[in-house]
Amino acid sequence: MTLKKIIYIIAFVWSSLSYAQTDNLVVYNLNDCIDIAIANNLDLKSSKLNAERSKVLYKNSKNELLPNLNMDYNLGVNDGRNIDPYTNGYIDEQLTFSNLGVNLNLTLFNGLRIKNRIKQDKFELQASEMEIEEAKQDLILEVTLRYLQVLNGKDMLELAKARLETTKGQLDRLESHYNQGLGNPADYTDMLGQFSADEISVINARNTMEEAKLALIRLMSIDVQDDVVFASTEGLIATDKYQLTAAEVYAESLENLATFKAKRLRINAAESGVKSAKSNYFPELSAFGQLNTNYSSLANSLTQIGSTISNTGDFVEVNNQTYLVKTDEILYQENSIDYLDQFKNNYNTVVGLSLRVPIFNGFRAKNEVALEKIQLEESSVDLENTKLRFKQSIDEAYLRMESAYNRYFILEKQLASYEKSFRINEIRFNNGVSNIVEYFTSKNNLDTSKLNLSNAKYEYLLRVRVLDYYRGL
Repeated sequence: MTLKKIIYIIAFVWSSLSYAQTDNLVVYNLNDCIDIAIANNLDLKSSKLNAERSKVLYKNSKNELLPNLNMDYNLGVNDGRNIDPYTNGYIDEQLTFSNLGVNLNLTLFNGLRIKNRIKQDKFELQASEMEIEEAKQDLILEVTLRYLQVLNGKDMLELAKARLETTKGQLDRLESHYNQGLGNPADYTDMLGQFSADEISVINARNTMEEAKLALIRLMSIDVQDDVVFASTEGLIATDKYQLTAAEVYAESLENLATFKAKRLRINAAESGVKSAKSNYFPELSAFGQLNTNYSSLANSLTQIGSTISNTGDFVEVNNQTYLVKTDEILYQENSIDYLDQFKNNYNTVVGLSLRVPIFNGFRAKNEVALEKIQLEESSVDLENTKLRFKQSIDEAYLRMESAYNRYFILEKQLASYEKSFRINEIRFNNGVSNIVEYFTSKNNLDTSKLNLSNAKYEYLLRVRVLDYYRGL
């Protein structure tokens, strides 16, 4: 086999492996992660279900304005002494009976309870919808922060690999000197120890990055089978000075954040709840109507079929002559009345007004009003507590953002100085002018400065994202 064929085979195998790796590679950007998390997150789904429940309750409240129309129907067999529903007379025999009733009831006035209940449930529905938005904003923020942690972990890993590569270059050079018996043998063993330390740093950095990836994947609620890469987003990293003050961020949060909108809607709902509970002090006026009919198996109709002359059993005397008394008796035939005919013939209607005046109900109305007032006070306290908590969080995030911003530019200058110092000490160490201690000191200063600069950059960006969240963006 010629060298040219060997090269072709190697190239083919390498390209096949590369294609296979690429085929199993899944790349997500920040928007992908946010969209997937919104679609899969269980807490967000719970918020949506809660909103659906509030929507049903709101519909129920509005439907209370409609009249109640119900129908009752029964069919049965009665045996023994009973009242015939057809004649209302006592009987002592078996009969089949059936009743039909239609009832209509409409509330005309009940102290505006229904109206205030509708307003209360409407505010509850709007609050639930705002809480969906709140949950979505919280999820977007958390996904963004996790995503930035992954990117920060990737940068830390690259820095650790770069340190290892630098150390590897020095180790190769010193190993050559060591094998030739040149220089201080301890330099080689010290550099060997440094190489092991840098290898551990790479392992730790990779583990930190993988943990951040797993946290983000769990937040997205996906089952990952393939390799996942989270792409760096253009324009994601920015170091422009934040233009707003902490007070301005807090003011915008009160105006825009779904959390505060939901809390205020809960207060509005509680106020309507108090008004609804007070309706128990007022009389309730209702209109009603009924339609009733019945059936009895004993109900019969009589049809005249003729007449006959029959003796009555009485007699009279006329001129000492006795005569029997006879009468003309009409003959009837009994006919069962049909089921539907009885329902048609026996129906009756009732219409009227009903007034219920509360006089004493075991202080139920008073206690319900007291409970609703407590709910109103709890909602107000919850809003004030949320305001205080958010203000403290905003002040803390703003302070850390400013600190990270100032540190970033100082660390940039520090990094430039340490890079220059390391280049000098590396040249001196390679030429045998300085010792390995000076080299390690300079190298560690440079590596620490790079880590601190990267951490400050991501710390600043994280705090900016948090402040933007508080602004409701």
